[in-house]
Amino acid sequence: MVVLFAAPLLARAAGPAPALPPDNRFKADILLVVAHPDDETGVSAYLAKVLDEHKRVEVLYLTRGEAGHNNMGPERAAALGAAREMEVRHALATLGIDNVWFLDGLDTPSQNVLQSLARWHHGQNLEEVVRMVRFTRPEVVLTWLPGFFIGENHGDHQAAGVLATEAFDLAGDPAIFPAQLAAPVKVNETLLEGLQPWQPKKIYYFSDASNQEQFKNTGPVYSVADLSPSRNLPYWQLAMNAFSFHLTQYRTYIEGLGRKSAAEQQSDWGDPVQLTFGKSKVEISRTGDVFEGIGTVPVAFVPPAPPAVAPLHPFELAGPWGFYQVFHQQHGLTDLPHAAIPEIAITRGADLQVPLTLRNTSTSAQTFSLSVSAPKTWTVQEYTPIVSLQPGEVVPLLVTMNSPTTDEKTTQQITCRAESGGQTVGVVELHVKLRSGGLPQ
Repeated sequence: MVVLFAAPLLARAAGPAPALPPDNRFKADILLVVAHPDDETGVSAYLAKVLDEHKRVEVLYLTRGEAGHNNMGPERAAALGAAREMEVRHALATLGIDNVWFLDGLDTPSQNVLQSLARWHHGQNLEEVVRMVRFTRPEVVLTWLPGFFIGENHGDHQAAGVLATEAFDLAGDPAIFPAQLAAPVKVNETLLEGLQPWQPKKIYYFSDASNQEQFKNTGPVYSVADLSPSRNLPYWQLAMNAFSFHLTQYRTYIEGLGRKSAAEQQSDWGDPVQLTFGKSKVEISRTGDVFEGIGTVPVAFVPPAPPAVAPLHPFELAGPWGFYQVFHQQHGLTDLPHAAIPEIAITRGADLQVPLTLRNTSTSAQTFSLSVSAPKTWTVQEYTPIVSLQPGEVVPLLVTMNSPTTDEKTTQQITCRAESGGQTVGVVELHVKLRSGGLPQ
């Protein structure tokens, strides 16, 4: 009996077999992290270019866009999401992108990044994005700019940028989501994933803001007029051809494109791709090529230095604007472009809600008076004019007003002021653009 059991006992004493190397079928040079099918359109001409340079591009969608409209049939909700997933898989296949991943976030039509993050269950969603960074091991992450601008300003776009940035900072940390990194202990393991920490080297952003001039010199710019050596077509046309699969959302526009001349098509699609540099773990120049300094050696994870403690202001804008003040500080992104005065675009005649934070930073009780200034065509509907606070007490406030239905061409300014003891303790300004449609606040 001793002889029969000796070999198994010795084999067990030798320890487990070495871990297998990662599956290189899924190794990415660029991982694009976006919210909806069709979001890739903003950078698809650039993706076609780097594919010609034999880079590996993969795309992660955080929703299926099931809250969109359907110009092709009656399908809505989850059925529309299934249609849009198939549309974008076909679109990306024409560019040469096969590795496409989807998470199960809910398409959230608003401009508020906090609503999107909440509906997606922020912590759970972050774990999933970190998993995909560790699984695909990208050299570069490309995503929506996390910021609040006049433009489409989709909260889901912003949330994709937030989550991609958080994953960039966390995926290399071996203490984060350890079950992803733990070695499987049985053949049919269902909990421990066997991944490895991974630190991407760079992160870049792109934006749907109306004013693209503000992004000049914030990162590399790529012409889309160059001819693809593999397709013998300009990159703008490859992007346009890929876009033509998004019929549920853009059927009328796509059919109209087919009736335009090549010059008219190029006028629509010929703008260069402007990227904004986020941060890098290798030495680079801000406007240099995306792959500048990448090399072939992985970079080690280095815990970020703690950010400086931001001063507490007695009176400030809250909501998504306040969130980005903290987010950019915490993630070392204070150089990212941002509106000099906070801004938003809303539909003419819609209500505007201005979230505020009021805090008593003194050592004694204080009574504050609030005032709101708006153009004469606006109606201030609700706010709290007098607030008493104990030392250190903080209170959220909300100013609600109704915008005019007239077509105002210029940006409107809303000003909220807090005073105490005859002294101004804080002023909040918000620029508002009125438009004929768009996402709700």
